Amino acid sequence: MATEQAAETWDHDLDDLFTDIGHRFGRVEPRRRMRAYVRGLLAPVARKNSWQLAEHAGHATPDGLQHLLSRARWNPDDIRDDLQAFVAKSIGRPDGVLIVDDTGFIKKGTTSAGVQRQYSGTAGRTENCQIGVFAAYASSTGRALVDRELYLPKSWTTDRDRCRAAKIPDEREFATKGALAKAIVLRALASPLPIAWVTADSAYGQECRFRRMLENAGVGYVVAVPKSQFTVGCPRIDHLFAQAPQDAWERRSCGQGAKGQRMYDWAAIQLPAVAEFDYQGRELVRRRWALARRSVSKPDEIAYYLAYAPLDAGVDDLVRVAGTRWAIEECFQAAKNECGLDQYEVRRYVGWYRHITLAILAHAFLAAMTAQAREKGAAPVRKPRSSSSPWRKCGDSWQLALPSTPMPTPTR
Repeated sequence: MATEQAAETWDHDLDDLFTDIGHRFGRVEPRRRMRAYVRGLLAPVARKNSWQLAEHAGHATPDGLQHLLSRARWNPDDIRDDLQAFVAKSIGRPDGVLIVDDTGFIKKGTTSAGVQRQYSGTAGRTENCQIGVFAAYASSTGRALVDRELYLPKSWTTDRDRCRAAKIPDEREFATKGALAKAIVLRALASPLPIAWVTADSAYGQECRFRRMLENAGVGYVVAVPKSQFTVGCPRIDHLFAQAPQDAWERRSCGQGAKGQRMYDWAAIQLPAVAEFDYQGRELVRRRWALARRSVSKPDEIAYYLAYAPLDAGVDDLVRVAGTRWAIEECFQAAKNECGLDQYEVRRYVGWYRHITLAILAHAFLAAMTAQAREKGAAPVRKPRSSSSPWRKCGDSWQLALPSTPMPTPTR
């Protein structure tokens, strides 16, 4: 009986989601095919391509679903906007974190939009693949993918005939992964998603323009950076933490992992303020930090972060946000394993966006269902103890003993 009730609730909630996005389809046929496609993505279908999804839906051929992905008139960006509103309603919380990362889709041949031999972090090597830049939203109640962009290498954008063959719009020009990430973040900040923080790996965190965009938007961030990253008052971030006293390192959990709490040794230090970005008038409103995360079993393995945070944010908050970055990897794995994110067989640009959008919609629905029975909390941490120059104890945190840049002179 409980199982039957759960199935009824599932179907009812899924129908509600379909009703919310149904107006994006001008005709009943694509609306029905969208429903069949998403239901197939959520079903235990062995290979979630058009043929097997059509078989699951009871269609004689995959023509209808293939038409949905290629020639039917609907805009996947509209569905993305509805998806973000759905995620905001189901798992949105004031502590929400937006996570940016990319993932690879290994492909054969040379005709799939954006495909070429390029490094894929998913495979850990150079492969013939497509690269998608994604954003995930994570809160204390769940996580879900909320946006996507297909990266087009210069080998594509400089060959307009090749682009037209793959139905890539003429106005789509080359954009770095960082530029795609900025566009994704700005869209998310303008959406109903309640976003307090943004986090990303060093591929994005090392870009000054990416961090400045977040500072101008007034949103906090904790982003990974390479060890050679320069920062305020220090030419390299690894040199800064090489001077850290031993008691500046604290063992803290950055969240629950598959094998329990993810424990690392962390050191955090407040950096001098930058008047142009950290003040409103003469009032300091944001604080800059540098963090280091050291492996417990391999102390030589140290990761570095830069952070931009509200005045009331402490080291606990920064560690939590840094640890949240792994949520997007879990989203990728779940969306690929459960919702067929990487099991498409479309080659054209519009087909990629349509399949990917419906797949992350299916994944968001799973996240919403899971969130009804899941609630996460933060792990307690200890406070740092006193230290010596150039690290100076200030209340419950550490500061770099260097002068801040001057406050702006108020204008009349």
